[in-house]
Parts: sequence; structure tokens; C-alpha cells
Amino acid sequence: MKIPVYMDHHSTTPVDPRVLQAMLPYFAEHFGNAASKSHSFGWRAEEAVEEAREQVARLIGASAKEIVWTSGATESDNLAVKGVAQFHQGKGRHLVASSIEHKAVLDSMHALERQGFEVTYLPVDANGLVNPDSVRDAIRPETILVSVMHANNEVGTVQPIEAIGRITREKGVLFHTDAVQSAGKIPFDVERANVDLASLSAHKMYGPKGVGALYIRRRPRARLVAQIDGGGHERGYRSGTLNVPGIVGFGKAAEISLAEMASEAPRLLALRERLRRAIEAGLDRTRVNGSLEHRLPGNLNVSFEYVEGEALMLAMKDVAVSSGSACTSASLEPSYVLRAMGVPDEMAHSSLRFGLGRFNTEEEVDYAARLAVEKVRRLREMSPLYEEAQTR
Repeated sequence: MKIPVYMDHHSTTPVDPRVLQAMLPYFAEHFGNAASKSHSFGWRAEEAVEEAREQVARLIGASAKEIVWTSGATESDNLAVKGVAQFHQGKGRHLVASSIEHKAVLDSMHALERQGFEVTYLPVDANGLVNPDSVRDAIRPETILVSVMHANNEVGTVQPIEAIGRITREKGVLFHTDAVQSAGKIPFDVERANVDLASLSAHKMYGPKGVGALYIRRRPRARLVAQIDGGGHERGYRSGTLNVPGIVGFGKAAEISLAEMASEAPRLLALRERLRRAIEAGLDRTRVNGSLEHRLPGNLNVSFEYVEGEALMLAMKDVAVSSGSACTSASLEPSYVLRAMGVPDEMAHSSLRFGLGRFNTEEEVDYAARLAVEKVRRLREMSPLYEEAQTR
């Protein structure tokens, strides 16, 4: 077993060696610009880009013509939310989002609010789930977009997007989902979910960083305004020279995920449950945050009462975990996701997120559990509050 052990797969995943092998020729041998239509170098690059488009589309049950390449999930979220708002503002200026969306969605919503749009933020229950009825209740005649993520990046909660999609389709409102954490890990079909726009990212499914995609439905057509202007690439939705090696890697990663998801998901679920049981057997006063039933198989978010999450993370330096999402890890504020779920601040501050992935083993899980139990016990020995709680 190699130390340190990596268990932060919701932040990023290592590139699968098969993905790397698919990418390598496009850095040197096939280095052409996919927009160069006058010679074989460009044609070869374009062929590779279109093959990857097919691979990503197959993963989510879409048509290749509905996939638009971006630089990553943040750009995809911005393009979806701002693009739809700007195109449809003549119809209405009201949007709906869950309160636990990724910052790329929430900050896009805040930017639109500064431009005069109104946003309704939906509450979640103690498990982090959005009630579809709250979506129905929030939709008004002037509502133009609902954005609810498929799976949460901190607590792994999987939302009832099929039920939400039925409501938005019935109401004639566009539905965007951030599917970054779910695509490639659990089944996600844009047709079954009635999703109109979906954000994807390669580096969450063992592909390279710096490349993402936005699914944009063609029938009924989702319309939006481009956010990056230039050469009119990607059918005018997203200008800029395409990252051919990254796109090739994204396509290969999607192909592997589609082929192996059915066996990989139960294996990760078994590892997660092994980790959870070992922690709960070794420690009292722990709490799993989020639904265990509706959850990504590799996610475990645990609060360790009377322990500061940051201190525990530092003590567990031989296991890479996080105290929240990577995009907010520099903040000392407790997780806004846990707060929205009603988790008290002191418990939110004591949480760690374990993100298990394709290359983790039982040996690594057992090591992480032993280390967590050992370090929590040691930190609690220094806590007068824990000592006092034990005597009550």
C-alpha cells in the first residue's frame, strides 16, 4: 500500500492510465487544430473530437449534436444559467435553484440577481434532499429556469431529478442539472430525467482537468446566449480553440465509465460501508451527513463530535480527505451545504468528507478507518468538552 492514501475523489480523480494512453498521440503526433478544415492535421483532430462527442453523449443518453465542449464544469454552469437567463429574459426574470448547489451555480445566480433577476432558493431536508413539491410551488408564470444538481459534491445526496424534470416539463420551464459528481458513477439519462441542460466535467470521472461539456437539448430546443465570443466554435455556443487531447481523454473516460459503472458502483458502495462501519464501531458521537439511501456509492461525510475537522484533517495527513468541497476549502466558515441541512455549526466544523474511487482498496479503507479512530480519540483526549460530555 502506497502512503499517502488518496480519498478525495469528489475534488478530483487521477487520470486512468487507459485515458492517458488515448490522449498522448494528440500532444505531438496528431497535434492539429480541430477548426483547421484545409488539411489532414485538422481533419484528424476533428475526427477525434467528434468521436469523443459521441462517447460523452452515449454516457448520458444524448445525441452527439447536443454536446458542447467547455473548459470545465464551472464554465458549463455559467453558460447554462447566464445563457438561459439572458436569452429568455423577455419571457420572465425569475429563476429557481436549490440552496446546496455548487458555487458555480450559486454565484451565477447571485450575478444575475445583481442584474435585476429574482432567484428562489429551495430548502433541503435534513438528508439534503429537495422536495419536488417545493419546485412546483416555486414556479411562477415568469419562471424561466430551474437548476437542481443531480448529486451533491459534499454529502453525496442524489436528488429526485426525474420527478423534478416531470414538473418542469409540465410547466414549460427549462431544467438544468449539474451532473458533475454523478455522471459516470451512477446512471444518468437526460431523456428519462427530462433535463434540458446538464453540466459535465472530465476530471471527476478519471479524465484530465480543464475540459468539460454542457448538454443542450435540441428537441424541444433549449436556447441560450453564448458567454464567450470569438470564432463561433461549437455551433456558436462556445468560441475558442478546442483542447483536443483533453477532449479525447474526456471521451475515453466516458467510454470506460459507461462500460464499468455497473461493477464499479457496488464495489465502491461496499468499500464505503466498510469504512463507515469501522468508524462507527471504533468511535461514539459520530454522525453521517446526508441520506445513506439516496447517495453516491463512494461518498462518506462524517461529523466527529468534539473534534475540529481541520485539526483532524491535519492529523490524518497520510490520508487525503477534505473538510468540504474543494471550491470552498480555503474558507473558515462552516459548510453552507451542511448549514442548509440544519447541521449545527459545531457539528459542521467537525465534518470530514471521504471520497472513494476506482483505485482504492480494502487495505486502504481499513488503514483510513484505523487512522481516523486513532486521531479522533487523541484529539478528544485534549477536549474538556468531550470529557464533560462523557460524565453526563
